[in-house]
Amino acid sequence: MATTATEKRLLVAGEWLETGHWQEVRSAYSGDVVARVAKAGADETRRAIDAAEQAMREPLPRHKRAEILVKVAGALGRRHEEVARLISDEAGKPMKAAKVEAARAMSTYTFAAVEARKLTGETVPMDASQAGEGKLALTLREPAGVVGAISPFNFPLNLVAHKIAPALAAGCAVVLKPASQTPLSALLLAELETEAGLPPGWLNVLVGPSSEIGDVLVEDERVKVLTFTGSSGVGWGLRERAPRKKVNLELGNSTPLIVEGDADLEAAASATATHGFSFAGQSCISIQRVYVERGSYDDFVGRLVPKVEQLVLGDPADEETDVGPVIDADARDRILEWLEEARRAGAEILTGGELEGDLIKPTVVANASPELKVSCEEVFGPVVVVNPYDTLEEAIELANGTRYGLQAGIFTSSLDSAFEAAQKLEFGGVTVNEAPTFRADQMPYGGVKDSGNTREGPAYAVREFTEPRLVVIDL
Repeated sequence: MATTATEKRLLVAGEWLETGHWQEVRSAYSGDVVARVAKAGADETRRAIDAAEQAMREPLPRHKRAEILVKVAGALGRRHEEVARLISDEAGKPMKAAKVEAARAMSTYTFAAVEARKLTGETVPMDASQAGEGKLALTLREPAGVVGAISPFNFPLNLVAHKIAPALAAGCAVVLKPASQTPLSALLLAELETEAGLPPGWLNVLVGPSSEIGDVLVEDERVKVLTFTGSSGVGWGLRERAPRKKVNLELGNSTPLIVEGDADLEAAASATATHGFSFAGQSCISIQRVYVERGSYDDFVGRLVPKVEQLVLGDPADEETDVGPVIDADARDRILEWLEEARRAGAEILTGGELEGDLIKPTVVANASPELKVSCEEVFGPVVVVNPYDTLEEAIELANGTRYGLQAGIFTSSLDSAFEAAQKLEFGGVTVNEAPTFRADQMPYGGVKDSGNTREGPAYAVREFTEPRLVVIDL
């Protein structure tokens, strides 16, 4: 076994490492210690990069990569309940949502295994120019090099999977730094990878301060690709510090949903109640801003508020719980401060806006002006803002009135309105009659503006971890 029941070690160079320093992982709900994890620093990070670089000197053939990824997917399926419980314990994610995440991670590995087998280059039509006559040319997709991966707390299993699985499918070794609040799911994945036959050095997992681990990943020239999911400020800062690396960023959002007067208001209200508050709104595409055509505004709000008030707030380990805690006290206090700012500015709290114990009650805010933090920044909490609009053009302008651009949505029965929104909403993805929180793991997922510069989903991410190599043959 790689670990004891209460102490988790780090994976470096195929060995489970104890550093002599420990950090505690505490439940976001109870505050109880879930585990103690070995704490890494700069020295362990350099050792991990050494191991990753050494591993890539003996490339893994595509079929071997695929076989390992398939085995991990199978293990996730067999241990689904255990994996979901671990996610819930460390992240405070309600079991309903944790089970979905565990299933999605299995899907992510499955799709990555497919990409490992079919990743290929292309032929180049050389005789399209006079200079190319008599030549045959093709491109190969070669691994870009060692990948440094940094993942967030909110999807501690599946967002890690979206980094590890495509990188391995591309033939890249990985040095992973999971979020310090939620490292246990990543360490479990490392166990499963090892059990599946992944050779030493191909995956290294380090837990510790970003100021040490992250700095080495940024500064060490042997790390050729950085893949980061997290806040916009940190992400773009990494790109500025590492101009010679590939830096793939999947960042935040202030997710808008437009509800036209001809929409199915019941479906739109249900989608908002579910996807505005799942995991206490701690998803970068959690519905945050809802714009409703004025003639249907009161009807929509009248449907939404009772649905929100029916959500079960409580212990994430309880199968009936819909909304649990935010990740820590700092996040809770920040959200409450933003709500108080909205109150002072004249916004109306239709429901929630206060604590029940240490948990923020699901909150619906009406008539919040665009410059308020609950409107223009990423709340990352159980808060939805609802405002009326008069024309679709106005609604699109309001939706676009943010520095973010990850995903947006519209509910309408008009094909014209749907296509107008799809063309004019400045976001990486637009959903129609579906919550913009929707994500299937094979689709190209990513944003524009401050929301990022890449697309995840194994078929798209795997190419981000490779470089094209041109081969020209004189016939």
